[in-house]
Amino acid sequence: MRKVSTLKIKDKIKEMFIEMNYELGSDVTACLSQAQKRETSPIGQEVLGELLKNLTIAKESQIPICQDTGMAVIFLQIGQDVNLTDMFIEDAINEGVREAYDEGYLRKSVVANSLDRVNTKDNTPAVIHYEIVTGDEIKISAMAKGFGSENMGKIKMLNPSDGKEGVVNFVVDAVSQAGSNPCPPIIVGVGMGGTMEKSAILAKKALLRPLGEKSSDISIMKLEEEILQKVNALGIGPQGFGGNCTALAVHIEHYPTHIAGLPVAVNLNCHVARHRECTL
Repeated sequence: MRKVSTLKIKDKIKEMFIEMNYELGSDVTACLSQAQKRETSPIGQEVLGELLKNLTIAKESQIPICQDTGMAVIFLQIGQDVNLTDMFIEDAINEGVREAYDEGYLRKSVVANSLDRVNTKDNTPAVIHYEIVTGDEIKISAMAKGFGSENMGKIKMLNPSDGKEGVVNFVVDAVSQAGSNPCPPIIVGVGMGGTMEKSAILAKKALLRPLGEKSSDISIMKLEEEILQKVNALGIGPQGFGGNCTALAVHIEHYPTHIAGLPVAVNLNCHVARHRECTL
């Protein structure tokens, strides 16, 4: 049994959220640069150039890339041979978020009640997904999720007879209806299978996959490519000004489901795809 102090988790959470809000990962910046080269619209090329310039300014000046510094979403894989010590794990995570948004001068956007709308004033609580795995390590996958894109998410319980065509049409239609709202070029996360809530979690998890990394399942990889092609053919383009770079990638995560169902969820991320991973 390996002991891991939750104080280390707190410090790592703080570090990750400050860092991701000031500087995008190399996978995202590389994809944006490639998108500018293949964009056929002059306005689209110019917009992508401005987005890249904004990333450079944020990194060099150590200021947030976007005014919406997101809600903290964390996927935590805990090895079954880990013994957590010190603070309660959830308190440690939320303290790390609290310190990050305070010391990093990040906008605090969380309200305690969806109807009363009173701000918690520290961007907590975080949304935390726990998973127990084999081994004695802890993997932290975190994202700062902006709500311009989050609000464009959709979920649908398709009929099994709808098949692949139904999945493709649903995803493409979700992007079409979103238009410029999620600040394209976007990353399209798709969750397929399981139950209603499982597909939604899978769609969120899909956004954590590094851009450029394809699905290891050949049939799913081909489906990702097909949807990406159709999404980019919509002509929405960078920031909605038209062009062939509406999406940078389509990522699909899937899970077994019931014989009577075909749950599909779509979770979009704007071009400011802030995420980090670490293992303790």
